[in-house]
Amino acid sequence: MRLFKDVKGNNIDPVDHTLSILKQYPYAKIHIGSDSQNVGKKTNYTSVIAYRLGTRGVHYILSKSSCEAINDIWKRLWLEAEYSIKVAEWLTKQVSVQVEIDMDYNSDENHKSNKLISATKGWANSLGYKVNVKPNNQIATRAADHHCK
Repeated sequence: MRLFKDVKGNNIDPVDHTLSILKQYPYAKIHIGSDSQNVGKKTNYTSVIAYRLGTRGVHYILSKSSCEAINDIWKRLWLEAEYSIKVAEWLTKQVSVQVEIDMDYNSDENHKSNKLISATKGWANSLGYKVNVKPNNQIATRAADHHCK
């Protein structure tokens, strides 16, 4: 599993952190999402585990990675779904929790990302995950977008 950090840059163990959050906020909802951005000759990816703390806001941890620039939009967006599903699969095997996956794809057919919804959402749903796409809950992908640039 990739290295996760808090927003201050401190290394965080996602399992211990999730257990700690759930102990303090047993009704917290967990969202996982990823985003990518081409910057120069690299593609930056950020995956986020976000904890919705009822009416007390959202807390999240993140993992960043980079690779050689991926100029094929479909491949770049597909990898976002892969990263999110990998994190969700890993976390739910370590901790018995339900998570939702936020995908940074738009339900508006005028957006290119719309063409990926059927396949990626079907894949995640087949594994038992609820999936949110724009304009619905985008808790994790909003945080990932903020840290991708």
